[in-house]
Amino acid sequence: MVSTLFYEFGGINLKRLLFLLSFVILLALAGCGGSEVNLDEEFSMKLEVGKLDGVNQNEETFTSSKHEGEFWLANFIFTNCDTVCPPMTANMARVQREMKEAGIEVPIVSFSIDPEKDTPEALKEYGDLYEADYQAWDFVTGYDQETIERFANVSFMVPASKEEGSDQYMHSTSIFLVDKEGFVRESYSGLDVPLEEIMEDLEKVTD
Repeated sequence: MVSTLFYEFGGINLKRLLFLLSFVILLALAGCGGSEVNLDEEFSMKLEVGKLDGVNQNEETFTSSKHEGEFWLANFIFTNCDTVCPPMTANMARVQREMKEAGIEVPIVSFSIDPEKDTPEALKEYGDLYEADYQAWDFVTGYDQETIERFANVSFMVPASKEEGSDQYMHSTSIFLVDKEGFVRESYSGLDVPLEEIMEDLEKVTD
């Protein structure tokens, strides 16, 4: 569980470590990443995605309610990431290609956790590296650091914070499935991506 959600603990103090461990415990209790999507029963994890306004890679207005009424996938990245973000984004691009081949239309949203450096231009350049289809994939920025950290903490129950003495950020490596009502329904590893499971779940929710 820890290796799936957080990529580095070096250099953090005890207070922050306890804070992060509390997130892991809460996620475990919520059944994060371990249960299947089941539309016939109330899902045990009821994390409501709050309001977040920003802009995408094309400098178009974005709001977290944009996909109200449909399922969508979300994750957290930053373009200057030198560890997990490149494979995470490559895996998300793979998911998008698989969806296209299967005729599944589920939007993707990648939230930058470094909005100061991640301008729309930087996000566009980053997305181009992975041949992202921007018709169904928004790379979002345009808010302040405190806002995106709070959004990640509250809406997805995951940390998003700058590492002390570094230009790198601690963040979740999960892919999240958000439902039509704006609740997080499932999470998957964005590194060891369970592609077959994701596709099976997406087929269920788009039937």
